[in-house]
Amino acid sequence: MPEVFLAAQDLQKSFNGNKAVAGVSFTIGKGDIFGLLGPNGAGKTTTIRILSTVLEADSGDVTVGGYSARKNPAEVRKLIGVCPQDLALYEDLSALDNLIFFGRMEGLNGKDAKTQAMANLALMGLTERAKGKISKFSGGMKRRVNLAIALMGSPKLLVLDEPTVGIDPQSRNNIFETIYGLRDKGMTVLYTTHYMEEADRICDRVAIMDGGKIVAMDTPHGLRAKIGDPDKVTLEDVFLKMTGRSMRD
Repeated sequence: MPEVFLAAQDLQKSFNGNKAVAGVSFTIGKGDIFGLLGPNGAGKTTTIRILSTVLEADSGDVTVGGYSARKNPAEVRKLIGVCPQDLALYEDLSALDNLIFFGRMEGLNGKDAKTQAMANLALMGLTERAKGKISKFSGGMKRRVNLAIALMGSPKLLVLDEPTVGIDPQSRNNIFETIYGLRDKGMTVLYTTHYMEEADRICDRVAIMDGGKIVAMDTPHGLRAKIGDPDKVTLEDVFLKMTGRSMRD
C-alpha cells in the first residue's frame, strides 16, 4: 500500500441550509490516481474546493502531505495544482504568457517561470503554439493550456475538475497520456468527472458521490464485481445500482 498523501475526514459543508457535502471521508495514496465520480450537483466540486483550501469545511478536515487544510492552508496550497472545470485563461495573451503569469503568481522568478512554462507546453504538445493567442485556440487546446497552468510550480498533488468536458478525442487522449506520465513520476492525482468510462480507464481507485455523500468506493474492477461479472458490467451500471438513477438524470 502506498503512503497516504491526502486524507479527508468527515467533511461537511452547507449552503443556505442545504448540505452540499455530508460526511465525506477518503484517502489517496501517494502516486495514485483517485477518481471522484458523480453527476452534476453530487458535491464533487464543493469537495475539491475544500481540499484545495478555496472553501473551509463547516466541520471535518483534510490533510495533504501531512499538513492540515484547516490549520496550515498556506502549506497545503504549496503542494496543490488545480485545473478548474471553468477555464481560467486570459484570452488576449499567448499560451506562454498565460503560463508565465500564473507561474509568477506561484512565486517563480521570471526565468524559472518561462522555463517551466515551455516544459509544460511541450508536455501538452503545444510547443509550436506557445506564442499563439488563447482566443485563437480550440476548446481542446484551451483545456490543455489549463492543465499546463495547473502544473506551474511543480505541485505534488494535481486536482483535475472535469478536465475533458466538451473536447475533441485528440486532446482527450493527450490529457490522459499526460496524467499517466505524471503518475509514473510520482505525482498524486485527484480526478473528478461524470464520465464513468474515463474513470474506469485511468483511475486506481474511485469513489462515487451522490447527494453530497460517497455511496461506493473501490477499484474500478472491485466496484464492477460488486454487482455482477466485472467484464460485462460498467461503472455506469454500478452507479445506477447504487443510486437508483442514471448518471445524466
